[in-house]
Amino acid sequence: MGDLPNASQLANTLVGYHNANGDDWRVAKNMKDVTVWRKPSEEFSGFLYKVQGIVKDIPTRIIDYIRPGPYRLNWDSLMTSMDIVKTFDEPGCCMLRYTTAGQLWNIIAPREFVDFSYTTDYQNGLLSCEGAPAHGLLTGYIQTDLRGMLPQSAVDSAMASGLINFFVDLRRALIV
Repeated sequence: MGDLPNASQLANTLVGYHNANGDDWRVAKNMKDVTVWRKPSEEFSGFLYKVQGIVKDIPTRIIDYIRPGPYRLNWDSLMTSMDIVKTFDEPGCCMLRYTTAGQLWNIIAPREFVDFSYTTDYQNGLLSCEGAPAHGLLTGYIQTDLRGMLPQSAVDSAMASGLINFFVDLRRALIV
């Protein structure tokens, strides 16, 4: 995989996304208690997506379900396979390879990604407890350069819908 930045550098990048100027974000999709925004990526020619929503459960249980591991493949309808390829010394940090299902009637074919995952119990508001004891405000960031001949509007629609579905699937899994 060549030289990888260390986990602290990657985590700091993620926190930097979280602290980015709010004026740069544009709403991509909004659904009950979940909003997806996007802004041009500073790393490549695509977009950085931010998703934020309310999840009704205790934060430690939410974390158990969203981090890469045994629960994730059972409920995340977008993922069809997942392997952790590298773990870091910092807890909650890993590099993973996963395959996604096709989207938009397979206009966007199933694809394989290598991704950095940083999941933390609480870090500068990335997952924070709301006024109710069993509610969390979950914020996630993803940037994906899908490349190919895909129209940007199809990518935007698929990314926004996929991120909304992540919350729908997560909420359904936590009810069980």
